[in-house]
Amino acid sequence: MRPATLTDTYVEGTGTHHRYRILIPLLLPLFIFTDAMPSPCHHRQAKPAKPFSSSTPLPAYRRSMAPPPSKCRPARLMRCRCCEDTLGVPRRRAQHHQLQQFPELQLRLQDAPPPPRPRRIVLVRHGESEGNVDEAAYTRVPDPRIGLTAKGRRDAEACGRRLRDLFSSDRGADDWKVYFYVSPYRRTLETLRGIAHAFEPHRIAGVREEPRIREQDFGNFQDREQMRVEKENRLRYGRFFYRFPNGESAADVYDRITGFRETLRADIDIGRFQPPGEQSPNMNVVLVSHGLTLRVFLMRWYKWTVRQFEGLENLGNGGALVMQTGEGGRYSLLVHHTADELRAFGLTDEMLQDQLWQKTAKPGELNYTFMTNGQSFFDRFTNHTEYS
Repeated sequence: MRPATLTDTYVEGTGTHHRYRILIPLLLPLFIFTDAMPSPCHHRQAKPAKPFSSSTPLPAYRRSMAPPPSKCRPARLMRCRCCEDTLGVPRRRAQHHQLQQFPELQLRLQDAPPPPRPRRIVLVRHGESEGNVDEAAYTRVPDPRIGLTAKGRRDAEACGRRLRDLFSSDRGADDWKVYFYVSPYRRTLETLRGIAHAFEPHRIAGVREEPRIREQDFGNFQDREQMRVEKENRLRYGRFFYRFPNGESAADVYDRITGFRETLRADIDIGRFQPPGEQSPNMNVVLVSHGLTLRVFLMRWYKWTVRQFEGLENLGNGGALVMQTGEGGRYSLLVHHTADELRAFGLTDEMLQDQLWQKTAKPGELNYTFMTNGQSFFDRFTNHTEYS
């Protein structure tokens, strides 16, 4: 075997030497020597140099490349760009057509009045569904795909007519409109379509499908006998905290409803429901959802306790509860409903007193006499047997 050269490489494998011939190009560095050219700016070089002039002799091959004489430009001062974008271009004030397309830009103008709050927030439960008449449907059909029965479609259309009569009953409110939030479940979407039959297209300001107001998750396909046992356990454990296997508890629903409530309040604050350029106080918001979800929404909005929530009844299929602005601008159930109607729903005398306060209070105020806010909260612990 001949000795290895610079062009041979040996790779040791399984006891055998493999030789690969590699062509190694020979690279020679190329050095270009040029005469140093004096800089026209004395302050930009470390050592002082003779400034350029037309009388300075240059080599023949550099004369054609000589730049014209120039003067030093003063250094630019740094500018504060807090009111500019990243390119240094001054920001433009929002134009009128932009304010019409994006109502939330109104908040950036100090002289812009706050948008009016919607007159009502209406909570609507879906019409009668296939699962309401036959619980075995949940064993073969996914819960989100359970549709309405023929009676459920009639429930939805009747609810739409009642809502239209309510919205059009306000004096001087010829410009009233309605904005819908709807659960993505089939039975709520079908309910919304039935409700919409009562409204002309120009009355509908918008629709948003909102997954956070969906039904409580019961755990995918349901076993009928097992679900019966689980519901009995829920009564013993507590309707709010009991979590179904692979599903949710009412407390879990409370968490996602909290996020939705913040979205709804932000939409109210920026006037999201108003068509571009309009500031009408005759807007109505409708939530088309499910029984437990709507009860949790009321609990979160009015800060009801767990015990108060567990005393509430479900709305009937196609039923509605109306939260309407009172004299001070807050939403109260007592503006539209009577005390007897709310008692049938499950409100206690203490909760009714709070609704009476909501009827005249202003946004931002707090009812310190209500049990969740004041000293009366501790009165319920006097009966120790209830919590033992």
